[in-house]
Amino acid sequence: MALSNYMSGLFGHSPIRPLQEHMQKVCAGVQHLIPLVEAMNAGDLALVQVEQQAIVQAEHEADDMKHTLRHHLPKGLFMPVDRRDLLDVLMMQDAVINQAKDIAGLVVGRKMQLPETMRELFLKYTTQTVKAVEQALVVISELDSLVETGFRGLEVERVEEMIKELGRIEQTTDRKQVELRNILFELEDSLRATDVMFTYRLLEWTGRVADDAQRVGTRLQLMLAR
Repeated sequence: MALSNYMSGLFGHSPIRPLQEHMQKVCAGVQHLIPLVEAMNAGDLALVQVEQQAIVQAEHEADDMKHTLRHHLPKGLFMPVDRRDLLDVLMMQDAVINQAKDIAGLVVGRKMQLPETMRELFLKYTTQTVKAVEQALVVISELDSLVETGFRGLEVERVEEMIKELGRIEQTTDRKQVELRNILFELEDSLRATDVMFTYRLLEWTGRVADDAQRVGTRLQLMLAR
């Protein structure tokens, strides 16, 4: 979508739709983490770089959308959503794609290869992390319906259950991170110290994507409670 078309679509419309489109772009970028990890596990550096560039491109496009929405967001909205709430959600969504870009940059920059005993579980860990971002998109996609119903009724209950599911997904990523850390701890003596350090960092940053996705849901939950 051309930026000019995106800008023109902002005027005369609720800012909810651009916020949702931003999250769609964020999610599309994060989804490239799965083939990136598959390529890393296979030792296919060229494909890793392709996936990294796809994430970088998505981050750039999401950044353009973020700046456009932030700069053109009306100061007084005749709707039951506070401007500050929308900006908070926007920045949390932005954190998700920024972290994905950092992960991809780390994998490419360090030419990372995980120990073989970690590879399958790390792919599952990454897949679960992406699932958290996808669930955050599902939650944000309901925001316009919440506005239409005045944040009342069955729609609120439905969204609250979606947010709970997001929390369950994030908890699963936490458990997988603990498993991976335990494996890495046992391997530390057989690996270079720098490889150990950057592998721990990779585990932490991947988990942070899921954490940031959950924060999107938590912020919306606070809006529901008002």
